[in-house]
Amino acid sequence: MRIRSIGTRLTFWYAGILCVTLLVLGGTAYGFLAYSLSHDVDAALEGVAKVSAEQARAQGSAFFPRDVDELFRHYLGFSPLNPSLELFDTQGRPDLNRPGTPAGRLPLSPKTLKDALHGVSTFETIESPGPYPFRILTMPVIKSGRVINVVQVGISLENVINTRRRFLLIMGAVLPLGLLLATVGGWVLARRALKPVDEMTQAAHRISGDSLAGRLQETGTGDELDRLAKTLNDMLGRLDNSFRQTRQFSADAAHELQTPLTILKGEIEVALRSSRSPDEYRGVLQSNLEEIDRISSLVAGLLLLARADRGVLRLDLQPVKLEELLEEVGEQMRRLAENQAVSLHYGLMEPASIQGDREHFKRLLVNLIDNAIQYTPAGGKVTLSLSCDGKWARVGISDTGIGLSADEQAQIFNRFYRAAEARSQRGGGAGLGLSIAQSIAVAHGGRIEVESTPGQGSTFTVSLPADCTTTIPAVA
Repeated sequence: MRIRSIGTRLTFWYAGILCVTLLVLGGTAYGFLAYSLSHDVDAALEGVAKVSAEQARAQGSAFFPRDVDELFRHYLGFSPLNPSLELFDTQGRPDLNRPGTPAGRLPLSPKTLKDALHGVSTFETIESPGPYPFRILTMPVIKSGRVINVVQVGISLENVINTRRRFLLIMGAVLPLGLLLATVGGWVLARRALKPVDEMTQAAHRISGDSLAGRLQETGTGDELDRLAKTLNDMLGRLDNSFRQTRQFSADAAHELQTPLTILKGEIEVALRSSRSPDEYRGVLQSNLEEIDRISSLVAGLLLLARADRGVLRLDLQPVKLEELLEEVGEQMRRLAENQAVSLHYGLMEPASIQGDREHFKRLLVNLIDNAIQYTPAGGKVTLSLSCDGKWARVGISDTGIGLSADEQAQIFNRFYRAAEARSQRGGGAGLGLSIAQSIAVAHGGRIEVESTPGQGSTFTVSLPADCTTTIPAVA
């Protein structure tokens, strides 16, 4: 069965890694302990054997150490169990005149005697009549360049074996207990560390499409969970903004569609109530056609934005002279400006050519100029300009209109957004014009930027990659 809890999985991983670590460390410690004990025993045997050989070399067959236990205590640090000290002649016969040591007489193998006669000392571990083996050292006694005797020193390995057993027992008791305590501690720490995740989960469950105002609590520590909470809060903010824009768009689009549809229905109903003359029917049809054009324009804008979002906006790329297109659109929009008592002027006009879709870019200019005229009070001015800087052409549309606040400038290109003053004073469209213009600019590899001061006017700048040539005089 798969464990779903991250805290439980972390605890198991932690416990497993800790168990392996403790076993490796315990095994290493046991190996060092066993090596250290064996080394100490061999060093003690060698020290006792050298002292005994020196005495045997000086005293001959009368050799007998005065205190064997004291010798071992000096070299080993403690008095071992059953120490053995023997003196053999070159034939391998023990000195029968010397009292035996507590361990009794240990055997001297032919191979060991042969090595000793060749001047080689030999360490051996042999079985004894008792339950524990013996560690012995056989060392030749050399005098005047020849072997005169053989010294054999040995001790029982009972202390060494018991020490290793006690170490294993201690490790066997301490390691499971330590592992258990560490596992419990790891589980507690994992639960505590992941508690913010549970809180995030509960908070996220309380947030829905109808209530996106809620936010996850941020600790301010700057750790991974705090950064996750901040990222999720930013995402929720974007979702909340998107939902509000969508709801606002639904209301605006419904209103925009309702008005022409209501007019269509009313005019048709009136026309059907009684017989009309051909001219009257023609007038009704013309009015209906105007309303259908409004609906068609709204639907076309939505379709363009949908295609731009999917990256499938079709562009018929051809060379377009911006100064000619800007003047053409300006002249088309001049009548609208005059109807609003707004003057339309041209500023600096530098020739520039782009690879673009003429119709789409014309729509971009129409949307921006129409926006400038609509939100400029009577007596105001709209100025069109074109400059070329290196490889970038910049189309400027400046007005002396109502202007935009800093918050409105940050949202003005958001889809379905309209400034509050524009919404209350003008009604306007569904807030798609600037979104469409920005999408067209981005599709051409450019961008639209805005600078505005409330009450003084705005300047929209369209930057596009272009081919710049010589400057032509400004048009008055």
